[in-house]
Amino acid sequence: MRTLYQKFETLLQNTTTDFKRYLYDNVSWESRMIGIIGARGVGKTTMILQHIKEKLDSKKALYVSADDMYFGDHRLIDLAEDFFKNAGEYLFIDEIHKYTDWSRELKNIYDSFPTLKVVFTGSSVLDILKGSADLSRRAIIYKLQGLSFREYLKLFHNYESDIYTLKQIINNEVKLVNIQHPLPLFNDYLRRGYYPFGIENEMSLRLGQIIVQTLESDIPQYANLSVGTGRKLKRLLSIIAESVPFKPNFSKISEMIGVSRNSLDDYFSYMEKAGLIGQLRNETGGIRGLGKVDKVFLDNTNIIFNLVGEKSNVGNLRESFFFNQMQVKNEFISSKKAGFVIEHYTFEVGGKNKQQNQIEKDGKSFVVKDDIEYGYRNEIPLWAFGLNY
Repeated sequence: MRTLYQKFETLLQNTTTDFKRYLYDNVSWESRMIGIIGARGVGKTTMILQHIKEKLDSKKALYVSADDMYFGDHRLIDLAEDFFKNAGEYLFIDEIHKYTDWSRELKNIYDSFPTLKVVFTGSSVLDILKGSADLSRRAIIYKLQGLSFREYLKLFHNYESDIYTLKQIINNEVKLVNIQHPLPLFNDYLRRGYYPFGIENEMSLRLGQIIVQTLESDIPQYANLSVGTGRKLKRLLSIIAESVPFKPNFSKISEMIGVSRNSLDDYFSYMEKAGLIGQLRNETGGIRGLGKVDKVFLDNTNIIFNLVGEKSNVGNLRESFFFNQMQVKNEFISSKKAGFVIEHYTFEVGGKNKQQNQIEKDGKSFVVKDDIEYGYRNEIPLWAFGLNY
């Protein structure tokens, strides 16, 4: 256990607190059990270490990674008991999905040590309702998405910006301080700004590794699928990348990758949860989020550039950015006439020469334009939607 503390102290000393993710101040850190899920590389580990460093007495806290060699011959519940007996109050468990039978052990920790506060992080594929131990009544779950354009401006360039609501954005109330020309920064964000590690070298290599690990390890492991499923998932992602904007023909794709239609539906769902794709649905289900899939995107523009490079379809880049950035705080459905519907507003996304033929002149329809610096009336610059969180 001493080794775990030494690793924890080293990590804490090397953790900076000058930049924090949008979720940081919205987490109810004093709750008994908190889960923070998200795709690989979006900053979950850094966020919990920042909280420990700023808010807690490190002598009463312990951070561990669930894939540490320590757990080769120790159980989580035993660690929690030893920590609790030594006056520990805050236990942080990173990458919980890498620990076998994680849900049952977390349930036992929660029930056995009523005064111990536990925070765990995990893959966004992780399903807290799945398995024999239901954590839904015990843990508060938060989802962390990658950087918004606003966060990129702060982390990469130290430019501050307010968070703007959807209504403020469509009313063209967005203002950037000390930035006269946002488009060069926006174009850089599309290529490398979604993941915090994009500020470092070898961004493309690291993102490529994340994609492979998610397809070959994360999804098969959590969905109890065979190792060979990883190859089919890679083939499916390749089809999506080459076809975007992608309106799925499930029967045809099933034949192409050699799986049943039901399995294919599951594959799309797993990849969406894992942060690799996004699915835009229509209203046929009667409840938003349950309708028929109308269009499939790669999750974010950094993934698009990683898989397709400069051959990326510019229309797909625009729509993928809009969908990705606005889904954190808003519910989407597809529009029969234009691209997207959020609440009672309709949005058509395009370039600076995009016409208004596809939208109604009703005060509730907007053209979202790339390659413009500022908006006018119902024309809104695309980059402005990256300031929503």
